[in-house]
Amino acid sequence: MVRALAFFLLLVLIGLFALINWGAFAALTTLNLGVTSLQAPLGLIMLGLVAFLCVLFTVWVISLQASALAAARRQTRELQVQRDIADKAEASRFTELRAELLARLDRLQSESRIAIEQSANAVAAQLGQLEDRLERERFVAPVLPAVR
Repeated sequence: MVRALAFFLLLVLIGLFALINWGAFAALTTLNLGVTSLQAPLGLIMLGLVAFLCVLFTVWVISLQASALAAARRQTRELQVQRDIADKAEASRFTELRAELLARLDRLQSESRIAIEQSANAVAAQLGQLEDRLERERFVAPVLPAVR
């Protein structure tokens, strides 16, 4: 912004200088073009060249800004595409992780169910053995005579 204001101020100063010295700018002089000579106002020719260069540089700056803006937009689009790809990959990894965790949980649940069933079967077998022992001891144990 400061550059634009400085550029505009410079143009205004050049315009004021030309206006104040208009008589000198419009005075005819002999100009040598190398092959021929002609009568023309040197000040106006130089002022026209300055105006042409100002327009030329302004167009150049605008085209430079436009190409930089287009490149920035293109990079933004490419970054957005890459970000979307990364987000999809991350979501896919989360989905795979969730599936893996669910599979492990199911496996652990089935293993614990099997372990519980085996423990229950072992306890039931031990109880059965103890009951059998009690039954055998009851029939084998001598009957004590009743004391009168």
